[in-house]
Amino acid sequence: MAKLDRVIKQIKRILRDDTRGLTIQELSKLTKVSRITTAMALARLEGACVIDVRVIGNCKLNYLKKELLENER
Repeated sequence: MAKLDRVIKQIKRILRDDTRGLTIQELSKLTKVSRITTAMALARLEGACVIDVRVIGNCKLNYLKKELLENER
């Protein structure tokens, strides 16, 4: 579980810095882990209500919740 926790922290940091929304593939490249590991981390973040997911066609864009972004600033 240590690896997944590390990936979750990295994803939260990336989404905090990049507010345009990122796909699983983009996040997996930035975190240097597989898409499966990235999808598991995103599922956990979505379940904890930390991220919003917007479906556009066959892509899912992942955003950090606005409330969390406002609290960070």
